[in-house]
Amino acid sequence: MNAQTGANTAGSPTPLPKAPDAIELRHLRAFVTVAEELNFGRAATRLYVSQPALSRQIRALERLVGCDLLRRTTHRVELTLAGEALLDRARRILGDVDEAVSATRAVGGELLARIAQYWEPFGDPDPELGVLRTAYEDLHAQFPPPPEVTVRPANAGGVPSLLVRTEQPNDTTVLYLHGGGYIAGSAFGYRSLAGALTVAANSSTLIPDYRLAPEHPFPAAVDDAVSAYRWLLDTGVEAENITLAGDSVGAHLTVSALLRLREEQLPQPAGVVLLCPGIDLHCGTLDAQLPSAQPGTVSGAHFHRRIVPDYLAGHRDDDPIVAPLLADLTGLPPLLIQAGTGDSHLTDAHQLLDHAQAHGVTARLELYPVETHNFHLFWSFLPEAADALEQAGKFIRAQTGRARVRSSA
Repeated sequence: MNAQTGANTAGSPTPLPKAPDAIELRHLRAFVTVAEELNFGRAATRLYVSQPALSRQIRALERLVGCDLLRRTTHRVELTLAGEALLDRARRILGDVDEAVSATRAVGGELLARIAQYWEPFGDPDPELGVLRTAYEDLHAQFPPPPEVTVRPANAGGVPSLLVRTEQPNDTTVLYLHGGGYIAGSAFGYRSLAGALTVAANSSTLIPDYRLAPEHPFPAAVDDAVSAYRWLLDTGVEAENITLAGDSVGAHLTVSALLRLREEQLPQPAGVVLLCPGIDLHCGTLDAQLPSAQPGTVSGAHFHRRIVPDYLAGHRDDDPIVAPLLADLTGLPPLLIQAGTGDSHLTDAHQLLDHAQAHGVTARLELYPVETHNFHLFWSFLPEAADALEQAGKFIRAQTGRARVRSSA
């Protein structure tokens, strides 16, 4: 079979002409309803449109297909031969579309319910810290790393870490800082999400097991992130080949680390990927745009009530290192920010975008139609999460390439 024959509609010896793009489903629904009723008045009533509007839709369809579909007289409406040829095909088209939409809605509802089940253990408004940490690890344990990666331990400048790699990675290294409200999460737990990003970028990825609060309050996590970054530089990885990435509060830590790198006059990485960033530690905008307790959403109130006392532990909250929205972001590398449209931290993402652009930073916000925070965690079954990570991988590869061009110029 040659390429031309392969493109044919079933049983057609030659390629069929493409239907006009202007034909819309409303035209076909109008035609099928009139053909079934053989009366414009009854058809208009069924479709909840006026009879003149229905007549205009039929005339528009006839102009687009180039022939009469209905024969109209004062007393009756009849199908032409062309109309008879279209009717059964139009019914099949509309049936297929209705079935596709119904299936999509069902799957979407099932996926949202599945995500809600994963978040269910976090419904306790004030759990013990040990219970909270265990629940967070249990959540991540349900998602193994992708089979395309290998995982091995690494000591990154004194910071216990995991190194995730594809079989034949490019020169790019991602330094991934996990979420968990600064009080939970681990490199081991994040093998799945970081591994999926590794595959998308075809990179090596270092996940530092940075110290957690309240045992190790600020600046322990920032110190560990910077130590891991220094270790990469010391082992010969060029800054132009490094991308910093983080999810939720890990995105906050990522920006804090960038500001610390600038303070210490260390070279900035090629780019930054921030997944569902939780930038405001006080969570002043949390859920501002959402009704509470939507299915599939998690407010993480227990995380947020602990962050300031446990992580800051009395440190001033207007320090730019811990308040990125108050910091001068001039000189930071390009940012890719991703969030779900139903993310409880969506306002954080918008504010960070505006703040970064106001300081001359190249920044882009990508929104995905998902009703939960940190939706990337569910990449193994959520199409939007898989798409988002694929776009993040493309961004990482592109930024690394641009950084190399700039450094060689």
